[in-house]
Amino acid sequence: MHDFEFQRYVTVGQYLATDSPLHHLDPRARLVSGALLLIAITAAPHLSGLGLALVVVLLALVAARIPLSYALRGLVAPLPFILFLALLQILFASPGNEFPAWFTLGPLHTSKMDLLIGSIIIVRFAALILLISLTSAIISTSELVHSLQALLRPLATLGIPTQDLVLMAQVTLRFLPLLALEAERIAKAQASRGAEWGTGKTGILRRVRQALPLLVPLFLNSLQRAEALALAMEARGYHGGKGRTSMVELHFRFTDAVALVVSSALSTLIMLL
Repeated sequence: MHDFEFQRYVTVGQYLATDSPLHHLDPRARLVSGALLLIAITAAPHLSGLGLALVVVLLALVAARIPLSYALRGLVAPLPFILFLALLQILFASPGNEFPAWFTLGPLHTSKMDLLIGSIIIVRFAALILLISLTSAIISTSELVHSLQALLRPLATLGIPTQDLVLMAQVTLRFLPLLALEAERIAKAQASRGAEWGTGKTGILRRVRQALPLLVPLFLNSLQRAEALALAMEARGYHGGKGRTSMVELHFRFTDAVALVVSSALSTLIMLL
């Protein structure tokens, strides 16, 4: 049955109420700190900075009382794709004059720089996935909405529909676990009708061939779910923009300022290291 349990590998969009010190921070501080680290990991050019980012994220997971086994489980699904990208970089990158090739076979060649860039790709994607999982695990849906509304409120004066942007971000983030459940249901239905699934062989090409029949029904069901959500919101009189207020009042404290300073310093160090 593990072959059909897709949701157990989806950690993005799952909130874990572990009552950790990170959960007690202002949601704006949590969201901005996560965004700063996300930008730093994306822009970091060197492996040393990315290694530091990976260590920081792992320590933050421990501080948030999130089991590392649960967080690392989120790397299982995208791992073949990450390794495939790294392998393309290692074998098919254009050769440079500064680093001679260690291995050459026709169009395939590998040098020290290719291995370094391939390692950077793996570490960067791993740190990004773990960071996104951490951020979604310590910020609930309501906290995400309130913090985004507070942070984007100045843009509303310029005529930008911030309420709609917040709603889009919320639905997108929380839609991922539902997609996993829907894919699991479709895979079980196809297997019960004789489709080849989960025979124990774990080759990448075999898994890709098994996953292709899932795409069309999963895409159609996603469209139907989105349409049902839009009709439900319209039937309940939802409208964004001017005139909407919030019951929740956020309070920024000294610990939140400390968290922002620490995350800013770490983000700068990751990019400059």
